[in-house]
Amino acid sequence: MARKEDPAWDISFFESVLRRDARYAEVIEILGGLYTKTGRIADGLRMDRKLVRLQPANPTAHYNLACSLALTERTEAALQALAQAIDLGYTDHHWMADDPDLKSLHDHPTFNALLDRLESRN
Repeated sequence: MARKEDPAWDISFFESVLRRDARYAEVIEILGGLYTKTGRIADGLRMDRKLVRLQPANPTAHYNLACSLALTERTEAALQALAQAIDLGYTDHHWMADDPDLKSLHDHPTFNALLDRLESRN
């Protein structure tokens, strides 16, 4: 029998793992997603920043940071993080164009330029 999804239990579990190993990148990434999914945007942003510090060459970490920054209306910082993600090799043009976390950026000319740059690279 499959376990019923329980984000609060999952968060509690992964927080306990992180207390044992504060540099466990996979757990930091999971917690960032769980926090954001449950509306704890500031906590998700904190995890995304931590992951970028631990893995500065990880394009997905920078992309996730951009999402958290966009959700907290830090437009310029979000655009910079997206540019960094692309520079590091982020390639999913379609997801970036449709990602609801980036909705606040969709009308920004820099966002559209980044999408064009990504599309031309693919």
